[in-house]
Amino acid sequence: MTNYVQRFFLEDLDIRGAIVHLDSVWQQMLQDRDYPTPVIEILGEISATAILMGDNLKQTGRLTIQLNGSGPVSMLVIDCNEALHLRGMAKCEQHVEAQPIPDLLGHGQLALTLDMPSMKESYQSIVPLDGNTIAEIFEHYFKQSEQLPSRLFLTTSNEAIFGILLQKLPATDQQDPDGWARAEALAATINDQSLLKLSAEEILTRLFFEETIRIFDAQTVHYGCNEDPAKIYAMLRSLGREEVDSILHEFGEVVISDDICNREYRFDALAIDAVFREVSPTVH
Repeated sequence: MTNYVQRFFLEDLDIRGAIVHLDSVWQQMLQDRDYPTPVIEILGEISATAILMGDNLKQTGRLTIQLNGSGPVSMLVIDCNEALHLRGMAKCEQHVEAQPIPDLLGHGQLALTLDMPSMKESYQSIVPLDGNTIAEIFEHYFKQSEQLPSRLFLTTSNEAIFGILLQKLPATDQQDPDGWARAEALAATINDQSLLKLSAEEILTRLFFEETIRIFDAQTVHYGCNEDPAKIYAMLRSLGREEVDSILHEFGEVVISDDICNREYRFDALAIDAVFREVSPTVH
């Protein structure tokens, strides 16, 4: 199993890029989620994009990508931190047929939020869902936010996701007037499934076989849904004993759903009592 993101630089073309491949991390994210195939494809492509963007976090922080729309896929959320711990979820209708991205998502927006302890408040950028594919939506975002022409090439399945990001730097056209178009055409061949069995170095060497490539060290990606009951206990205490007891009285138990990690925490009366006595309860 290989879960990594690896940056590279096409030295003679002044084009930078990154390549991402996820298999076991992606399979963990899909475990026990019965998403329709079109939703799996969208979620996979956004997951790949989140890692390609999260790899640029230079300090402790978290990048959250959220797409909200009016279509049969109403929301997708992916986030990762500077250590490349990834998690995500989708909200959609029970049956979703294959159709163009604008029809699946409907009218909506893309929100990117960056949280860092060094910042007084979160940075958020919101743009319309402008594009016919997930790649085009994020290419539009890169053009607006970074003022750099960018191309994303993404492929996904139930087993793995794979993507390449290319960004055109200011000196690209001076280096080679045809270099950007050539690099785009070569990167577009990643849909060849045989490439997915190769290492990043082998993939890049095959894609850009006539170019001088500087390949940087790979960064490992992890699944980011480690159980953290302490946060749940703190949230219950912040509600106050009276409010929590009223929920317990009405429903017989307190249920907290962690949608992004596909997990539920259920508290009976004894567990609630333990929470407010600040001891570790037995939670089922």
